[in-house]
Amino acid sequence: MSAREPDFTGSVVLAALGADAARLHPMLQRRFGVSTAAGYSCVGRGVMDRLWHGPAWTLPFLHLGAWRNILVPDAGSDVPFSVENYAYVDSFGRETVTVVRTFEIAPGRRRRFDATLVADGPGRVLDYLGTHQHLAVDLRPSVLADGRLRIVSSAQRFYEGRVGFRFPMLFSGTAELIEGYDEGRGRYTIEVAVSNERFGPLAGYSGSFTCEFPQVVGDAVPPAVRPLREEQRR
Repeated sequence: MSAREPDFTGSVVLAALGADAARLHPMLQRRFGVSTAAGYSCVGRGVMDRLWHGPAWTLPFLHLGAWRNILVPDAGSDVPFSVENYAYVDSFGRETVTVVRTFEIAPGRRRRFDATLVADGPGRVLDYLGTHQHLAVDLRPSVLADGRLRIVSSAQRFYEGRVGFRFPMLFSGTAELIEGYDEGRGRYTIEVAVSNERFGPLAGYSGSFTCEFPQVVGDAVPPAVRPLREEQRR
């Protein structure tokens, strides 16, 4: 590596992208470059222009996920939103990044969607969903031609105590996330859609936000954004 090439190896997401990380918009490189080695995290705040869910029959499924902060069974427009990406080392010694999304559905009423990311080799990120890391989801990040980041989920495993099994995709959803940076507005943009291969769209949201990059990592990360239980199985 030459002196001019950035070092992305400490970042969970950018390391998975490998050489393609250099094609990301520089502001996305900064946003997803959070790590304990880099010494900073990322906290974004903005508005979801649209928060949506599928037909009424999808709501029981979404409410079940909401029980452990995995899904958001609500719809609305102009919904205040925050996303907290803090870097720390978990109890198994893995570089970890929180992805805690909070939606202000109404005054005094919030929904959270919690996840933690760990490295899983070239081209892959492991995403533990929920407060107790019950679901382990494989993520495949890539860089679009215009410098935006695209992440698509694939296989899922369910873990509880000694129980562990591959979660049937027929009863779950595939998520696609696209993040960009709008230079004209000075804002990050985000689009997320979760769909089922048989039943179609389940839920999603789209909007924009700005970010701060606090020098808060490791033991200084707020306990409120960490999972209540950590899972070692991949």
